[in-house]
Amino acid sequence: MDTTHTILDFTDLDGWEDEDHAAALNVFTSTCADMKAPDWRNLCAVAQSMREEEARTFFELFFRPVEIAQGRPAVFTGYFEPELQGARRPDDRFRYPVYATPAEIHAEGPWLSRREILTTDALEGRGLEIAWVDDPVELFFLQIQGSGRIRLRDGSAIRVGYGGANGHPYRSIGTELVRRGVYEPHQVSAQVIGNWVKRNPEDGEELLYHNPSYVFFREVSEVPAHRGPLGAMNRSLTPMRSIAVDPLYTPLGAPVWIEADGTDPMRRLMIAQDTGAAIKGAQRADIFVGTGDKAGRIAGRMRDDGRMVVLMPIQRAYALLPGDA
Repeated sequence: MDTTHTILDFTDLDGWEDEDHAAALNVFTSTCADMKAPDWRNLCAVAQSMREEEARTFFELFFRPVEIAQGRPAVFTGYFEPELQGARRPDDRFRYPVYATPAEIHAEGPWLSRREILTTDALEGRGLEIAWVDDPVELFFLQIQGSGRIRLRDGSAIRVGYGGANGHPYRSIGTELVRRGVYEPHQVSAQVIGNWVKRNPEDGEELLYHNPSYVFFREVSEVPAHRGPLGAMNRSLTPMRSIAVDPLYTPLGAPVWIEADGTDPMRRLMIAQDTGAAIKGAQRADIFVGTGDKAGRIAGRMRDDGRMVVLMPIQRAYALLPGDA
């Protein structure tokens, strides 16, 4: 797929002048120190010395907007941090284990598929269970989101983050339901899928096996409850400011201007702080919405076209242009 790079002016960004640049700058500084390239680190040092009222000037002075295009509109979806009901010990209600990462998946090549993991005793008796939850469908979506909270009976919670995967490709069960003619594309959401699986337990179990990818977790005890989950940069995500991107095209830590169309248009400066198995391509982003059921409902409805523009350090931006530019 051909990829083009076009340098824009900030006046080309719809809604740029009305943005809360200070809020975006605050999120940018939460991860920019972890960026390894010298130009990004230098800009981070400058950003950390800026006052809130200087935020817009900072972005306009040191960056150039770069549209990285692949011949089709951007696609924006949403994701969230689910909260499941669980226990440290299994019982008649809490029967579905949340597994820590087994040593086998660090070997080269894919390990067992989802079906093989769940229909054999490959993980039993190894002490890999972090907790047990009461709903296999919610556990499935926890794996898709990559992080979440497990609320225990005493009111405390275990926070889990992505620990690894079995190496099989992700396959969308929503797309599979559309292929089967069960739903139209615009009808599919996490809530709709979950309800269908629960109404059709046998077919639903088989549908979940359609996705051979299986995600393992690690307990994340160092993140305070009031902070967001850890993203790919190992820093807490910020609702409606952090996005997951394809790092082949968008550097992790970079500011990204979002122009999402649809029912609720959005014009906002986000920060690329996460990745996702289904987030592929230059014009693809997953917007972190927040924690809990309300965030999940909002995220499940998100699927909008538009465009995304990456803010790059000036020299880096011009280096992306063809040699004869």
